[in-house]
Amino acid sequence: MKALIVVDMQNGFCHPDGSLPRLGMALSGAQEAVARTATAVQHARRTGMPVIFTRHVYRPGYPDQGPWLGGRTPDLSSVDGLLAGSWDGDVVDELGCGPTDLVVDKVRLDAFQWTSLEPLLRGLGVSELVACGVVTNFCVETTVRSAVMRDFEVTLLHDCCAAQTPRLHEIGIEIMRDCGFAEVVAVADFAATAVAA
Repeated sequence: MKALIVVDMQNGFCHPDGSLPRLGMALSGAQEAVARTATAVQHARRTGMPVIFTRHVYRPGYPDQGPWLGGRTPDLSSVDGLLAGSWDGDVVDELGCGPTDLVVDKVRLDAFQWTSLEPLLRGLGVSELVACGVVTNFCVETTVRSAVMRDFEVTLLHDCCAAQTPRLHEIGIEIMRDCGFAEVVAVADFAATAVAA
């Protein structure tokens, strides 16, 4: 069985008023990626495929951020960025994530690390993931690699991802494709499939 995993498509990353754009770290092509991801989510729901959203969120005071991530976004606390329960930490409205949806919160690039993602997937009987989200060369790539190491097959929707620059996005896609971590397809190809399998 397949599941669609949408990585970190939150206001803080993808909305123009989000914390990362306000700190000068906007993602190139984020709005287009969100619009295409909305198509993927609609198709998955229509065909009975589970949809799982991840959120990269922290506790107040950022005790769970860690030194490496804290060093990459040292001003995040100045704008209360990516706090759990905040608008900034929420999934963007365009994807229609509601209270009954499957949501996994994380504090590291890898959506499997210290989360319930793997037992959730095993419990659903999922063996294949269709992945998309942000940031292509950070959380998406790390999660895809981690999924492969856990024996999940992965398909990546390349046009449903975004990074800080088009080249960083392309590098992430190239690595995942050329190293065989994921089959890379466009959302149009995914949306053309008839049923969840």
